[in-house]
Amino acid sequence: MKYLLDTVTWIWSIGPLERINRQAQEILENGEEEIYLSAATSWEISIKVRTGNLNFPEPPASHISQFMARQNLRPLSITHTHAQKVHELPNHHKDPFDHILIAQAIVEGMVILTSDRVFAKYPVEVLWCGK
Repeated sequence: MKYLLDTVTWIWSIGPLERINRQAQEILENGEEEIYLSAATSWEISIKVRTGNLNFPEPPASHISQFMARQNLRPLSITHTHAQKVHELPNHHKDPFDHILIAQAIVEGMVILTSDRVFAKYPVEVLWCGK
């Protein structure tokens, strides 16, 4: 199975796992699954850190790469196909970063690991990660 982490779930996964349910913790910890982190997550975090809307212990350029390596996450680039898929999505969500993550999961046949209940309104397989 291939999984795509949404941004909030990934941020939760780099700290104490108390916000993430047991099923999602097992997927993240077992090392047997293909788990991806989108370039959209790096982009979103970089913007939020720069604007002061998110505190990070280090600059995103080093912090994100370090944690991806520690967690054995695979990178997922944004392609034109992903970007064009956004056009087909209903507008349930106002966040453009979430739209691209959903589009990537659909195009790549991935399950998206999320704590955002709005994701379930889209034609994508979702694994709820909140408690």
